[in-house]
Amino acid sequence: MSETILELKRVGRTFVQGGRTVTALCEASLSLARGETVALVGPSGAGKSTLLYIAGLLERADAGDITIQGVDCNRLGDRERTALRRRNLGFIYQFHHLLPEFSALENVVIPQLIGGVDRVTARRRAHELLEHLGLAERLDHRPARLSGGEQQRVAFARALANRPAILLADEPTGNLDPETARSVMDRLITEVRERHLTALVATHNTEHATRLDRTVRLVDGTLA
Repeated sequence: MSETILELKRVGRTFVQGGRTVTALCEASLSLARGETVALVGPSGAGKSTLLYIAGLLERADAGDITIQGVDCNRLGDRERTALRRRNLGFIYQFHHLLPEFSALENVVIPQLIGGVDRVTARRRAHELLEHLGLAERLDHRPARLSGGEQQRVAFARALANRPAILLADEPTGNLDPETARSVMDRLITEVRERHLTALVATHNTEHATRLDRTVRLVDGTLA
């Protein structure tokens, strides 16, 4: 039996908007095995981003349990959650959120420095990742000089920089044209499988979803 690396049990999350309570997640349960790729689909506003942020320890759930690589995250304080997230998780967003004043290389170096890696090792790792992703000629370019697809590949390299076990992607191709989106998704799937990562990918694109190992659907805060 494959090792469970990420597990959510009966997770609930509500928000108050305009004086009324909105349920984003209702007893959502999900398990991902090591090396498994899972598509998270559902209409806009269904709670996909909320689920990813809770799974990635960026938000706290109101109810339920989150376990990452055998660690009960409900028992962790903020500092411990940050350390676990930095060590085990990589994130890719629809909007790349690159630091505009830094080059592609520097954007991949910085999270490693924050994680305690020395600068020489961090630059070597960043160079290798970007070169592998086809960006060897763009290392010194700032985000404004990169295409949308190139920016998202830099964001992908940044997500891989600290060698995470789990990749969480929130509509990683949602801001790209179809051809570029397909190219970026090709690269993401290849890298995830070659590195034997576990990946949870929120997407509206049914073509992309069918290329992953399985699909789960989130509707009105409930997983099916």
